[in-house]
Amino acid sequence: MRHGTKARRAAGCVLAAVALTVSLTACGGGDDGGNDDAGKSSSAPAKDNSKDDGGNTVPETSQTLATINGSNGFQFTIHTAARDEGGFLTVTGTIKNTSGGRESLPSAWSGDESQVRRTGKSLAGVTLVDKADKKRYYVLRDTEGNPLTTTGIIGMDDGATEDFFAQFPAPPDSTSQVDIQVPLMPTATIEIS
Repeated sequence: MRHGTKARRAAGCVLAAVALTVSLTACGGGDDGGNDDAGKSSSAPAKDNSKDDGGNTVPETSQTLATINGSNGFQFTIHTAARDEGGFLTVTGTIKNTSGGRESLPSAWSGDESQVRRTGKSLAGVTLVDKADKKRYYVLRDTEGNPLTTTGIIGMDDGATEDFFAQFPAPPDSTSQVDIQVPLMPTATIEIS
């Protein structure tokens, strides 16, 4: 009886050790100096210039489609309005505080939908107007109701700038211009590329 118990304990210990070894091997971080990139291309992937190292959308600033100056001291500079595959139109640009002091972003920029208000400050209230087809386009939402636009900018110091993006349904291919409307600011016409 005593030998049977010892044998079962020994077998259990061996089995536990094997399981631990297998799990550590499966979760290993490549500390053995082996080539973790086996089977992968040795060339580095091309960098997506529309994203920074933190994964945030960064506008292409080599051109300016429009500059919108608001009475609240904020200035929007629109750099791109580009059609994406899948029928989307992505607008990128920068926001600058020119008020002379720290300013909070107007809540009107977030829109008045209760579903997007829970995401906090955003640019979900920005719209595009296609005057030729008499249609208004709103910022797209993901499956959880989050707006596909820059979020989380609460306030800005004087002279500070923030990059932004907003994604909309794309107007028909025949539409080459749309009006961009930022709440509390003048309307501007931008070219679609």
